[in-house]
Amino acid sequence: MTDAERPAETGIRAVLRRLLRLSFEGRILALALGAGLPAAVVAAILLWTRYPGPPALAGTVVLGAAAIGLPLLAHRRLSYTLNTLSNLLEALREGDFSLRARTTFGGGPMEEVMTEVNAVGAIVHEQRLGAVEATVLLRKVIDAIDVAVFAFSQDGLLQLVNRPGVRLLARPEAALLGQSAGSLGLQEFLSGPANRLVDRAFPGRVARWDVRRSGFRKDGLPVRLIVLSDLSRPLREEERQAWKRLIRVLGHELNNSLAPIKSTAETLATLLDREPRPADWEDDARGALHMISQRSEALSRFLAAYSRLARLPPPTIRETEVAPIVRRVAALESRVPVEVEAGPSVTVPADPDQVEQALINLVQNGAEASLEAADGGGAPGPVRIGWRAAAGGLELTVEDSGPGLSNPENLFVPFYTTKPEGTGIGLVLARQIAEAHGGTVTLEERREGRGCIARMRLGVGLRAALE
Repeated sequence: MTDAERPAETGIRAVLRRLLRLSFEGRILALALGAGLPAAVVAAILLWTRYPGPPALAGTVVLGAAAIGLPLLAHRRLSYTLNTLSNLLEALREGDFSLRARTTFGGGPMEEVMTEVNAVGAIVHEQRLGAVEATVLLRKVIDAIDVAVFAFSQDGLLQLVNRPGVRLLARPEAALLGQSAGSLGLQEFLSGPANRLVDRAFPGRVARWDVRRSGFRKDGLPVRLIVLSDLSRPLREEERQAWKRLIRVLGHELNNSLAPIKSTAETLATLLDREPRPADWEDDARGALHMISQRSEALSRFLAAYSRLARLPPPTIRETEVAPIVRRVAALESRVPVEVEAGPSVTVPADPDQVEQALINLVQNGAEASLEAADGGGAPGPVRIGWRAAAGGLELTVEDSGPGLSNPENLFVPFYTTKPEGTGIGLVLARQIAEAHGGTVTLEERREGRGCIARMRLGVGLRAALE
């Protein structure tokens, strides 16, 4: 490269650098002027060469005006269009969706841009409206529910509270927002177990609370949500219903025993007051005393059953094989045939004594049902007992050949029984044992034939592999 070429190259680069420093509109104007002025200069030179004098002067003026005026007009038009587009986007950013761009550009890229801007505005408007409506709905819902809701920021400041929460803290909402969890007495709920029961006194209420903690993000920042549910009212209602059922059953059982005892005692008193007494009065007295003894013994059994149900100890968990327990229970029942449907060889963590007692109760209940169905004659149907692995736990089934479920609503009501010698705690005790092992007891009608199936599920993990 010669020394004469270097200044020229440097000059071109300098011009390009200055051109790049201009705004977008300035660059467009510079490019338009750069494209039009050389042609105008060449045309002016040709005019002066061919037509010197006034014609060339006039032509030069016209060419100069066109070379400068047309780029300026194009620059103005472009600036107006870009400013309009900028104003539209700013309105969208500010939440003003009433403005719309005109699409009268006769086609081309600019009309497509304006059309897309209008479409984006409509979509954003719809989404913004949906978000506002969802927010209003959410606010109304959390205000309507009968639980206290508190949302705390990452630094422990209250960001949201619903009306039950305001009533619970007995302070205006404006005075609560922005306060720390410690000053509101809620700091302990931001740590520890996420779900728990606590007894707490608040300015607005003293009760037992179900505390649940979760989290979400708002504006990209973590927010901790605390929900407090008052359990006192539903617990009191459940307690009241339980007492009503218990008193009804206890009153029925006590009246069944005390009424004949009272009547027999009055008969004995009348017999002893008679003079002279009948010749067979001693036989009558012995019969009455025997009846009193029987009813007293039945009442004693009832109270012992009640005490047994109320004093069930917590299970002592150890590794327990299921098959031996099932076979022992099947061998204990002699009134009806008991068939064992062997399941997998499995070992579970459980209290073997309690599981065996629950299974005994279920088998006895099934045997009594089978005997009831055979009262009309014939041999009673068999009771089948089996087990299987189910959903990470153990399920034991007892299938009888009885008449089925006559009153399913009272199956698990304590002391409710339809059997003359029944205590009404067999199924209740079995369910209580199953629940202590994280499971349940359910009864359902058999799909094929008469009878029902009792299912005792123990919610314990299976440790041993199925063989």
